[in-house]
Amino acid sequence: MRIALMDAGIGLLAAAAAVRRLRPDADLVLASDPDGMPWGPRTPADITARALAVAEAAAAHHPDALIVACNTATVHALPALRARLEPGLPVIGTVPAIKPAAAGGGPVAVWATPATVGSPCQRGLIDRFAEGVRVTEVPCPGLSDAVEAADGAAVGLAVTAAAELTPDDVRAVVLGCTHYELVAGRIGAAVRRPGLPPPALHGSAGAVAAQALRRIGARPAPQAPAMGTLTVIRSGRAAELPPAALAYGEGRLLQSTGAVLGGRP
Repeated sequence: MRIALMDAGIGLLAAAAAVRRLRPDADLVLASDPDGMPWGPRTPADITARALAVAEAAAAHHPDALIVACNTATVHALPALRARLEPGLPVIGTVPAIKPAAAGGGPVAVWATPATVGSPCQRGLIDRFAEGVRVTEVPCPGLSDAVEAADGAAVGLAVTAAAELTPDDVRAVVLGCTHYELVAGRIGAAVRRPGLPPPALHGSAGAVAAQALRRIGARPAPQAPAMGTLTVIRSGRAAELPPAALAYGEGRLLQSTGAVLGGRP
């Protein structure tokens, strides 16, 4: 079994680690675009073109499924990716976990990039899954870039600023960018309020990993006789995990549990 994941940068680590925990025997292909990141400020057409190039580099390794582990790419490029690759290669997108967060009745805060806050896609998810629930959209300028660079000080500043915009009474916080899941612990600590229960944090990595397995008819099997391999492709080039990835538990898990191979198909 081979599962590919794609993103502009290291935001794919959370979903890749989730796949590794569910199926340690799965071979993983991580495809990113450091030469073109960040994708957020680009036009939808440019995002789509870059996403297609990254997806095709991953598809050359003949995976059984491709996870688009990026909210921005899912919003702008998912139809084009599916038109290009399906039905031969199932493509699984990533959307903010607004539905499970709202199921608790709210109030809910959705942390997202400034480009995503107020976007038709995010507003549509809120209208569809959070009817009757008070939802606050919280812009997080600079947070994904700080996570990408593993800049702890910048992460702290961005998290603190977003926490100040988060209402004190929220019961759930949606991590609306895949990068944010890598610093979930810091976010959780920042949104705690004295005397109130800590808000639940809702990411997408676990659900996306499980959906990828369902799409290919595979079941979770946390115990495996052999560990799957890890192939890293960065802007079409064979690579290893970048140093910033190893600043996070998810990156260290992948490094320790999968032999890093070259990026050749």
